[in-house]
Amino acid sequence: MEDKRNIPIIEWEHLDKRKFYVFGICMTMMIRVSVYPFTLIRTRLQVQKGKSLYKGTFDAFGKILRTEGTAGLYRGFLVNTFTLISGQCYVTTYELTRKYVSRYTSNNAVKSLVAGGSASLVAQSITVPIDVVSQHLMMQRRGESMGRFRVRQQDGKGLLVFGQTKDIIGQIFKADGFKGFYRGYVASLLTYIPNSAVWWPFYHFYAGGRQELHHPDLQAAPG
Repeated sequence: MEDKRNIPIIEWEHLDKRKFYVFGICMTMMIRVSVYPFTLIRTRLQVQKGKSLYKGTFDAFGKILRTEGTAGLYRGFLVNTFTLISGQCYVTTYELTRKYVSRYTSNNAVKSLVAGGSASLVAQSITVPIDVVSQHLMMQRRGESMGRFRVRQQDGKGLLVFGQTKDIIGQIFKADGFKGFYRGYVASLLTYIPNSAVWWPFYHFYAGGRQELHHPDLQAAPG
C-alpha cells in the first residue's frame, strides 16, 4: 500500500493570527464549559475520605446539583478560565521557539523537541497558580469546605465570586507565602515537559514520513 503521509506543516508566519487566537479561545471555552463540572467532581472525589460524601461520579453530580444548584458545579470556573491564557501562550511559545531554532537547524525533530519543552515550561508557569486557586474554590461546599481553606462569611452572607477568589488568594499567601501558589509545580513540569517534547517530534515525523531518517543532521548525530 502506498504511504500517503505528506502533511503540510504550517509555520508561524503562515497563520492568520487574528483567527487563530479568536477561534482558539472560543473553541477552548466551549469545551471547558462542557467538561468543567466533571473536573470539579473528580477533584472532590479525590480529596474526600473514602466515600464519606459521594459514592461516585453520578452520585456527586446529583448531590451537588440538589444542594448547591448549577452554580455549585461551576465553583472556581471564572478563575479557571484564565488558564485560556496559558493555552495561547503554549502555542505562541511553541511556534516562536520553532522559528528561532530553525536558524540553527532545519531538522523538524530537533525544532519540535526544543519548542515543545519550552512551550510546556511557559504554560505550566501560568497554569499552576491558577489551578491551585481554582481547586481550593472547588472545595467550597455550601457552608463548609473540604479543603485547607474556607471562604469567610460576611455579615452572615457568602462573598461574591471575585470576593471568594480574593479571600482564598489571601489565605493561601498568608499560610504558605508565594510558594503556596506553586504547589506541585515541579511535578507538573516533570509530567508535561517530557510529554510535549516527545509528542511534537513524533507528530512531525509522522507528517513528513520517513524523510527525517535521511536528514543530514540526524546522520551526523553520534550513534
